[in-house]
Amino acid sequence: MTYLPPRRSDGTAQKRRAQLPWPKDRPFRILSIDGGGICGILPAAILAELEQRFLGGKSIAACFDMIAGTSTGGIVALGLSHGKTAREIRDIYVERGGLIFPPPNAVQRVLRKARRIGRYAYDRDNLESELLRIFDDAPFGMARNRLVIPSFEGRYGEPWLYKTPHHPDYKKDRFERMVRVGLATAAAPTFFQALPNNGYTMVDGGLWANNPTMNALVDTMACFDIDRANIQILSLGCGETAFTVDAAKSKGGILQWRDIYFGSMRAQSLNALGQAYLLVGKDNVLRIDAPEAPSPISLDDHRRARTELPAMARVLVEAAGHRVEQMFLHSPTDPYVPVPLQSEVDQL
Repeated sequence: MTYLPPRRSDGTAQKRRAQLPWPKDRPFRILSIDGGGICGILPAAILAELEQRFLGGKSIAACFDMIAGTSTGGIVALGLSHGKTAREIRDIYVERGGLIFPPPNAVQRVLRKARRIGRYAYDRDNLESELLRIFDDAPFGMARNRLVIPSFEGRYGEPWLYKTPHHPDYKKDRFERMVRVGLATAAAPTFFQALPNNGYTMVDGGLWANNPTMNALVDTMACFDIDRANIQILSLGCGETAFTVDAAKSKGGILQWRDIYFGSMRAQSLNALGQAYLLVGKDNVLRIDAPEAPSPISLDDHRRARTELPAMARVLVEAAGHRVEQMFLHSPTDPYVPVPLQSEVDQL
């Protein structure tokens, strides 16, 4: 008989969480990183530029009380919380991203597009090998930052959020491995095969939360006794994706709407930002992203991404760097301490 795990949602608390205390005079700083495949080079490079210019090369992770990331943004978030600097993460993407998304020749490009019609285009083993190089066997619960990492569970068709044990209610994900969390959040449809996970089927979190800003904000407001006007958010994108409904789309049809996935991601991102503006004030949310381009970089185009995006990151930091410094980098946060297990409490 096939094992059927329970729905993740079956264990959801049915009452308000008991809010943990937070110092009244200290802001709560959130870093949110979008999904975007190999274009994750952009947010990693932005953070690396900020480290170099304002932090003397020290990790920027120490400046944030919570980090949220989806898909490639989730991998960046995991790397930062594992002790990597943004510069190290950027260099991994630039130097080894071609192993995950091997650049094709003209014939391979055509064959790969044809293959994606019926199955995944890339071998997940290459991504897993790279994640093992970074995280080895490290458990998610040992992250040095509070983390919120979206994925999607396909067996029951439900959103799934991996959360570090930063609240007593968060017990399920403590012993999951960082490698598995990274694979689950980055299992992009048509690019990688869905990830089997103890009876569940994990798919890329970008399916419903490519911009995880609101996931982090709601979690913060639910878990901590904090004035929402005292929450500050740095939201990083992987490059704006244009999507409009032209005359052809307005007539309907599968061929005209084949890029609806990108339209959904764009709409979700704008909605998440709009909701955050309403809840904490637009002056407390700083969004940094590359402008729309007439020829956007494909999510698997490592050659273009490594060539163009580090330079774009420098331009963006030139424009917004000092505001980032004023809002987020002027002082480190207090070290994050996971909520102990009850067995650990009993031993005290």
